[in-house]
Amino acid sequence: MNTPVRRLDAPTDRAESAPPALSVADLRVWFDTPRGAVRAVDGVSLDVEPGRTLGIVGESGSGKSVLSRAVMNILPPNAMVRPGTRIEVEGRDVATLTRGEAKTLWGSRIAMVFQDPMTSLTPVLTIGHQLTETLRRHLPMSKVQALARAEELLGWVGIPEPRKRLGQYPHSLSGGMRQRVVIALALACSPRLLIADEPTTALDVTVQHQILNLLARLQEESGMALILITHDLGVVAGRTDEIAVMYAGRVVEQAPTSVLFGATRHPYTRALLRSIPRISDPSHTRLEAIPGRPPTVIDPPPGCSFAPRCPHAQPRCLEQTPVLTVDPSAGDRHRIACFYPVGTAEGESAFAANAAAGRTAAGHPVDSRSVV
Repeated sequence: MNTPVRRLDAPTDRAESAPPALSVADLRVWFDTPRGAVRAVDGVSLDVEPGRTLGIVGESGSGKSVLSRAVMNILPPNAMVRPGTRIEVEGRDVATLTRGEAKTLWGSRIAMVFQDPMTSLTPVLTIGHQLTETLRRHLPMSKVQALARAEELLGWVGIPEPRKRLGQYPHSLSGGMRQRVVIALALACSPRLLIADEPTTALDVTVQHQILNLLARLQEESGMALILITHDLGVVAGRTDEIAVMYAGRVVEQAPTSVLFGATRHPYTRALLRSIPRISDPSHTRLEAIPGRPPTVIDPPPGCSFAPRCPHAQPRCLEQTPVLTVDPSAGDRHRIACFYPVGTAEGESAFAANAAAGRTAAGHPVDSRSVV
């Protein structure tokens, strides 16, 4: 039963002048701690158009999940959204709303698939109860109507025998099935924007593929905007329109997906790409890891946050913070935050100098076989 579920709002064509599904400008989210201010997200700006998919990629701790929770307005009490931040969902500034006001946007305008399907569902309530509760909270539905809609949703996300599943508890379903239920919950009220935060975590490769295909099909049928958050560039390849790569709370490279994979410029993005296993590699090929550890985001020092791990780093990188700007050599939609980008004369010269010296400006060793 995989027939499309009709949108509950009017299925009118969107005007060409319609606002972005999401527009974020200078988002800064800090956490107040005894050791200082944790700059979890530090100046991120991005737009997502209706019907388009944005991939947000980065290591754990890069600020991806905090960004998504800021958009949903579900940050913890010790989080501070700094003045000057603007988060607009279809033209409405979420950053200025109270939690109660933000709830009016949840479900019909914006929804989220959380990271862990094992803990996203309430274990003591049936699948049907959780779905109908969501539907009746946000929509004027009777219990009978909500049950019919819940059964339809489960069929839409590819769960067999959906009527039977309504009476079951989460523990009786596999991880892949539970993730499908979580997606059904998120899509119950036909949101305009769906945020999927690591939707394939803890799932095997086959189920990962099924879940990603499911999200793509649902997006095509409903026309919603989608943000796909992951640490794996391989997940977003071929499944997104644009990619933003985050490191230490900032976007360090952003471009259309084909452009980013075809002309990677930031050394961090290149390092992420080189860490992905390839079928074409010989058996027992050693995976390439990014040397060093992610930096602290508690009152960070000046300079590029990736400089201590970067084979291109020069003294300037330790003193000045590069700004995300258009790369003229790669097109006006390709932006990078790097003084010595990969694939440019400056970048190659910087790498060659570090390789010859055997170390970067920060004193870390450089393997001459690594990135250029």
